[in-house]
Amino acid sequence: MNNRIRLSGAGLALTSAAAWGGMFPVAKSILPTVNPFHLTLVRYVTASAILAVLLLAFEGRSRFSFEGRGAALFWLGSAGFAGFSLFAFAGLRYTHPQNVSLIMATMPLISVLVAAAQTGKRPPAYTIGTVAVALFGVSLVICKGDYGLLLHGQVGRGDLLALAGAVCWVVYTRGGASFTGWSPLRYTTLTASLGSITIAAATAIATATGYVHTPSTRDFTAAAPQLLYLIVIAAVLAVFTWNLGIRRLGPQNGILFMNLVPVTTFTVEIVRGYRPGTVELAGALVTVAALVANNLLARRSAAPPLPARLPAVAQPARSAA
Repeated sequence: MNNRIRLSGAGLALTSAAAWGGMFPVAKSILPTVNPFHLTLVRYVTASAILAVLLLAFEGRSRFSFEGRGAALFWLGSAGFAGFSLFAFAGLRYTHPQNVSLIMATMPLISVLVAAAQTGKRPPAYTIGTVAVALFGVSLVICKGDYGLLLHGQVGRGDLLALAGAVCWVVYTRGGASFTGWSPLRYTTLTASLGSITIAAATAIATATGYVHTPSTRDFTAAAPQLLYLIVIAAVLAVFTWNLGIRRLGPQNGILFMNLVPVTTFTVEIVRGYRPGTVELAGALVTVAALVANNLLARRSAAPPLPARLPAVAQPARSAA
């Protein structure tokens, strides 16, 4: 691979990781006034409109056709955009941004487990081992070493919601593989637009039942800078740079950049005054190390075996002159 292409791909993937790492602290800061439902609704209705303009400009009106696959697009969009955002942002109300980002970083391992559940094929032993190690690292961060908190129900709700969001995004990402021949922009635009229908329905039900209340115009105005980041940077720019970076690096190389998401989140929180304890830092390092180890072992097992060394051909004996 050309070094210039590899370098540009790494820069694009790094941009996405940084944007998504900053997404959780930004969203956490406005959740007291803008609930997860209305936040997700405003975010993806606006993002879908921006993506639609881009798709029309770059690929034309014909690319808005579902080609008879509307039901699949609707299901995947509902899982990826409604499921991921509603679960992740709802989880943020009960836990810390660094916890959610660390759970999101385990998506490569979750993907392997989802694939095993769909195909019935047991994952390799090294994957099972790295999943166990990664979950141990996440538990250290969540519990800060005090597992008694789990027994007393003081932690867990937000983290389980975040985990459900991560599974939804894995389902969405895996579903994209069946849309061969579709550009990333087209797949993202159509699924985001259809997913917004589910988000709107969920928001209407949550509001009608009194589970959430519609934020005031003043609340939205006060949260405008954060919403701008969540829409333009985290929902439009980051997806575009991620898809382009993956195309230049390849999935195995690009997925490693997901490990930088919690690093970015921890950095943002530390700048804001958060001081992680030794146990939390150790847990984050253990988790990231497990994710990297799984990727490297998967790469090694997928490499073609080296050809067997051929025996030397015996040279014919020379007759005496």
